[in-house]
Amino acid sequence: MTVPDLENLRAEVAATIAVRQIARISEVRQGAIRIAGGTADWKLGDRIRLLARPEQTGEIVGLQPGSATALIDGSTEGSALGDRVERLGAVRIAPHESWIGRVIDPMGNPLDGRPLVRGTAERPVLGAPPPATSRKRLGGRLETGTAIFNTFLPIVRGQRLGLFAGSGVGKSSLLGTLARNMSGDLCVIALIGERGREVREFVEAVLGPEGLARSIVVAATADRSPLIRRRCAWTAMTIAEHFRDRGLQVLYFADSVTRFAEAHREIAQAGGEAGMVRGHPASTSQLIMTLAERAGPGPEVAGDITAIFSVLVAGSDMEEPVADILRGVLDGHVVMERDIAERGRFPAINLLRSVSRSLPGAATPAENDVIAGARRLLSAYDAAALMIRSGLYVSGTDPVIDAAIRVWPDLDAFLAEPGRDGITASFRRLGEIVERSGI
Repeated sequence: MTVPDLENLRAEVAATIAVRQIARISEVRQGAIRIAGGTADWKLGDRIRLLARPEQTGEIVGLQPGSATALIDGSTEGSALGDRVERLGAVRIAPHESWIGRVIDPMGNPLDGRPLVRGTAERPVLGAPPPATSRKRLGGRLETGTAIFNTFLPIVRGQRLGLFAGSGVGKSSLLGTLARNMSGDLCVIALIGERGREVREFVEAVLGPEGLARSIVVAATADRSPLIRRRCAWTAMTIAEHFRDRGLQVLYFADSVTRFAEAHREIAQAGGEAGMVRGHPASTSQLIMTLAERAGPGPEVAGDITAIFSVLVAGSDMEEPVADILRGVLDGHVVMERDIAERGRFPAINLLRSVSRSLPGAATPAENDVIAGARRLLSAYDAAALMIRSGLYVSGTDPVIDAAIRVWPDLDAFLAEPGRDGITASFRRLGEIVERSGI
């Protein structure tokens, strides 16, 4: 157990609320309340507590002359007109090095049953991205522990990548693999709206002791209020920014941005904002883009945040609102498909629909030639796949298709290979396969 030092104890004392601001409930609706009296200096985003039920908290989502509207984290059942409400103020967290290896909630409270030391510097969870002109350029290539990312889809320091997948195609397993094997100083993982049983399964089985030892997991399960689920992504990003500003190379994983956007939709509707595209309010676009911009290369004197944002896409619909918004601001996208998973190849990535915008700069000219040759073979096989499988293709018709058929089993197997022996070895194996094709 980490013992707090004097500075940590001072921070705990400084965070104590000395003056309590109290107002009263003037209206109760399903999931929301209106507060009147003493709310003149209350602010949007302030946290509140119902004193009749101290375990029940909420957040101000609307302000009117003489009153405020708050969304409650749980149920409003049992709330009565005239009940007292305490203002807690804006949520700020104080990350600490001892948080590494821990599982916490979006409010900075431990979820693993052990005390959590408070850091000495508080940060607001709604931070701003670094100024554009002060940011570094993308850095060097990272080891990923997977052959496909070591070669076809390289990830470099400060890159932001989208992982687009339906449910049940191995998205969480891939995130766990990258969290365990990608080179970096630590991982910050936001589990947004996950089923309760899956949090422990991800931490213990997917991430494992090795991955958890260098990770901070921020979890908000599906039963939590939309306020908590939305805050999960922000809290995790704030923690990542804290360690980035200390010069560390941070890996940030958000699973998933879709549930982050859905939580915001619920909150926006409760605050009176109209739905626009498929029910998402107009503010969703700015919300997602701001989250993505907070990641990436840091200022010259800081580290970087290399981020992977997962997006749930039904039926591989890349045009749905959240996928479309996120794809436009990222440095690459990876598409996972169910039919690939159903034939047993994991990770179930459709390489021909995926791209890393760090290429060609992240690879040498020789490596780019190998990638181009392999993609040409994969593309030729994909275009003729129906004829090949139905027996209609005649050998000798097209030399490129003939070459693709010769090496297709090896290429497909390569996409599922681990790459723990490094980038150079992964390129060597891929080059051998391309050379055997004879093109």
